[in-house]
Amino acid sequence: ALVAVVVSSIRRARRRTRYEMWHFLHLYAYVGIFLALPHQLSTGADFISSPLASASWWVLWGTAALATLAFRIIAPLRLSARHQLTVSSVTPDGTRGVTVVMTGRHLDTLGVEAGQFFIWHFLDGRGLPVGHPFSISSRPDGSHLSITARVVGDGTRRIAAMGRGTHVLIEGPYGHMTARVRRGRRLLMIGAGAGVAPLVSLLEDMPFRRGEATLITRESRSGEALLNGPISSLVAHRGLRHIALVGSRGTQGSPWLSDACGTNNGPEVLRSSVPDLRDLDVYLCGPGQWMSSVRADLRRVGVPDTFVHFENFSI
Repeated sequence: ALVAVVVSSIRRARRRTRYEMWHFLHLYAYVGIFLALPHQLSTGADFISSPLASASWWVLWGTAALATLAFRIIAPLRLSARHQLTVSSVTPDGTRGVTVVMTGRHLDTLGVEAGQFFIWHFLDGRGLPVGHPFSISSRPDGSHLSITARVVGDGTRRIAAMGRGTHVLIEGPYGHMTARVRRGRRLLMIGAGAGVAPLVSLLEDMPFRRGEATLITRESRSGEALLNGPISSLVAHRGLRHIALVGSRGTQGSPWLSDACGTNNGPEVLRSSVPDLRDLDVYLCGPGQWMSSVRADLRRVGVPDTFVHFENFSI
C-alpha cells in the first residue's frame, strides 16, 4: 500500500494519473500505516523485550490515529453541518472557467480570509466525493460565498455539471496568503489561470489608493480569462492597474511571459509594470513552475523574498 503511494507520487507518474485516481491511491497510505504499525509493535523484537518502549509507541500511534480522525473527519463534518452549504448556481466564466456560488448559514463566522482556500467535496451523487482545493473568489457574507475554477479535468468538468442544491462538505480554511502578511503600502498581484481568483478576492478586501495596486494576469487565450467582471469593477471604481499577458509561452527568456509581450525579459517587464519596486508586496498564485520563474525574476529586480507571498496548489 505504501509503495503504491510512493510510485503514484513520482512526478512523471503523477502527470499521467487523473487527480481522482491519485487521491484514491493516497487513501491507501492510511491502510498501510494501520496494517504495519500494530504488527510491528506486537511482534517486533525491540518492542516485545521492552514493555516501556511498546507502551510509548502505542500511545504515540494512538494519538496520531485520533488526531487524523478528529481533524480529517470529525472537524470537517462539524464545520459542514454548522454552515450547511449548498450550490446555488454554476455559471461559465470565460471559455474554460466556471464560478460556483454557494449559500449557507452563518457564513460570516466561517473564519475564512480573502486569499485562503478550502478542500471542497461536492456531494453530487456520482461516486466518491473527491476533495479539490479551491480558493474563495469572493469573501463570504452572511449567506453566500463563491469559488472560480478552470475546467481542466474530470473533477472540474464534474463540478461544472453540478445541479442547484448539491450539498457541499468543506475542510479548512487553509493558506497564509492573506492581508495579514502584507508589509508594504503598494501591491503587485501576479496570477495565472485559476490563480487569479484569490488575488481578486484579496484586492476586493484590501485597502489601497488609486494607482497603488497592479494586477498582472497570464492567459494562453484572451477568451479564457477569469473574473473579467470583478477585475473591470476594480479598475473602474478603485483605480486598479490591470496588465493582461496573453499568448503562448515564450521559448526563450522568462518562461512566465508570453510571445505577445514583445520581450522575453522578465525583469524588464516587471520594471515597466511597476517602475518603483520599493515598499511593495507581491502576491503570486498559479502553477508551481510558473511561479518559480516569476520569483526568480523578482529577485533579479531586487524584491526581497520576505515581500513575496504565494500559494502553490501543484501536487
